[in-house]
Amino acid sequence: MKLFTRLMSASLMALILLAGAGCASTKSHEGTGEYMDDSLVTSKVKAAILSDPALSSAEINVETFKGVVQLSGFVNSKADISRAVAVARTVSGVTSVKNDMRLK
Repeated sequence: MKLFTRLMSASLMALILLAGAGCASTKSHEGTGEYMDDSLVTSKVKAAILSDPALSSAEINVETFKGVVQLSGFVNSKADISRAVAVARTVSGVTSVKNDMRLK
């Protein structure tokens, strides 16, 4: 009976370790928690950009990976590019901003 209990305990421990490793992040893959954090950051940046009266373009796409926000899409002027980057930097959770926006 002790052997069975030890075997079950070892199996349970192995299962817990494997489950934890499956949720871990790597350099090119986000963990579950990081994905949720990045989704929240993306939503906050999109809301900030859309609510900014100085930005007239709703054609700005926002993607986030491990806190790094990438802005892409088309805007009307260089001022809009600068403003969108500045607005994105003010959002909590943003570690840096990559600008891939283009002029129309």
